[in-house]
Amino acid sequence: CLLGVTLLSCKKTVPPPTKAILSLPSNNEACTNGTILSPTLSTILFKWTASQNADSYELTIKNLESGLVTTQTTTALELPVALTRNTPYSWFVTAKSSKTDATAQSEVWKFFNVGEALSFYAPFPADMVNPKMAQRITPTAGKITLDWTGSDVDNDIINYDIYLGTTANPPLLKSNQVESILSDVAVNNATTYYWKVITRDSKGNTSDTGIFVFYTN
Repeated sequence: CLLGVTLLSCKKTVPPPTKAILSLPSNNEACTNGTILSPTLSTILFKWTASQNADSYELTIKNLESGLVTTQTTTALELPVALTRNTPYSWFVTAKSSKTDATAQSEVWKFFNVGEALSFYAPFPADMVNPKMAQRITPTAGKITLDWTGSDVDNDIINYDIYLGTTANPPLLKSNQVESILSDVAVNNATTYYWKVITRDSKGNTSDTGIFVFYTN
């Protein structure tokens, strides 16, 4: 028994990977450094710095128009990927180790893969801050606050349209909202709600977050 205790006490704990630091393509920028493959396709080079204790990385890329998510695994610190042009994307890197199940996810960055004859770009779909997808919240005096974050390569967002309701196709709650927060929104208790945000820029371009769902206590 003493020998077993001694062996267990000497067992080393494997340190988990640290977060990788993203490098390219830059956050919230138009990516013009891709290698053009065709009028609709170009290769983008993704780069990041090494994570401590990691021996592989999973690159996750999301097409912010279609919602399609792709993942690729590599042991290198960069990876070229063919992507559709004139399209916004988000991406992050997950550091992994063969010695532990623990992983570490980097920040999530966005970029616009430019194409031909574009001098301005549509906004990125807004990031929902509160409530998040499938979050359960407790209203205060029957009211909640809707909070989101908008971003755009041209930095020319002018307003937002907010939709909220109890059906999967929620009605318009507030149009031309300038700030990215809406307070004192009346809701019922013990109810499932659906909401989305349309972002609009000065050129009339828009982006849609898609439907998010949350629950009230």
